[in-house]
Amino acid sequence: MKKHNFNAGPCVLPKEAIESAIAAIRDFDNTGIGILEISHRTPGWERIMAETEQLWRDLLNIPDDYAILFLGGGASTQFFEVPANLLKTKAAYLQTGVWAKKAIKEAKFYGDVEVVASSEDKNYTYIPKGYKIPTDVDYFHITTNNTIYGTEIHEDMDSPVTLVADMSSDIMSRPVDVKKYGLIYGGAQKNVGPAGVTFVIVRKDLLGKVDRKLQTMVDYRTHIGDEPRNNSMFNTPPVFSIFVMHETLKWVKELGGVEEMYKRNKKKAELLYNEIDRNSMFVGTAVKEDRSLMNVCFVMAPGHEALESEFMNFAKEKGMVGIKGHRSVGGFRASIYNACPLESVEALVACMQEFEKNHK
Repeated sequence: MKKHNFNAGPCVLPKEAIESAIAAIRDFDNTGIGILEISHRTPGWERIMAETEQLWRDLLNIPDDYAILFLGGGASTQFFEVPANLLKTKAAYLQTGVWAKKAIKEAKFYGDVEVVASSEDKNYTYIPKGYKIPTDVDYFHITTNNTIYGTEIHEDMDSPVTLVADMSSDIMSRPVDVKKYGLIYGGAQKNVGPAGVTFVIVRKDLLGKVDRKLQTMVDYRTHIGDEPRNNSMFNTPPVFSIFVMHETLKWVKELGGVEEMYKRNKKKAELLYNEIDRNSMFVGTAVKEDRSLMNVCFVMAPGHEALESEFMNFAKEKGMVGIKGHRSVGGFRASIYNACPLESVEALVACMQEFEKNHK
């Protein structure tokens, strides 16, 4: 039976990237040595590093005055590295979910934090509106997509202060105007690769402005080389994860870039949300205008709550993998990242329709 992978992360990857990774494990760059064993100081690997950075620049039109770093530690490490590098006295945060809340907690170690708005009152089922970004802060931090709750900020906002964004779960899913941001970061394991590498896109003139002494590895400037092949090479980088990222971004570019990804993602999301809204057995959890294109959250409709376990088992029998909702929301969550094929979404919709038919 064909499996349909809706895991929230690590998640489905392009088959092309997986096949390239398998081949590279056996023999990288015709060296006779596998990617898991290769030295990161070999010319072939330096080429991969430079190409990976260039793919980021090409796909997101990243200007030269931004550095692109590939680091370890996941986005959770960036929760404290961002304020360590940027927070001088005070920062502002938009609280739209658990990850934003955790970022706020870490920032408080470095200075004052103002939460300008929060959707915690309704279990993060919407994106706050009508708030005012303060101008007396060093930066304003947002989480653009909230995997647990299925909400997303769909446009690049204008900010009167430096805008910082955690884009772990929607990077490369739509065009982004990088120039509106001072710093963008995220874990790779949603749209751009496997777990193990974190991307940081930072405008270089923002760095070196804080008075505090920074640990060597925490200081972003440590990881900025004099040319792309030297970036992120202060210590041994997560070689395999970066290689799979390289292959994944090649796939994105060959298909038409983030513009094509955006078209595909909208089509998949529309198909699934339309079925949720039509199907008498289910109801969506996020406010419609803030629904995520990446993480589709839904529960059993009122009166059908007792069928949740039955549908979960039915979906598993049909090959659906990873659709159990986060414990803080319950129900179901289908993560339909870039590499999730339309075929899988169609299969989930058919599964939902059959379940409804069985209970008519």
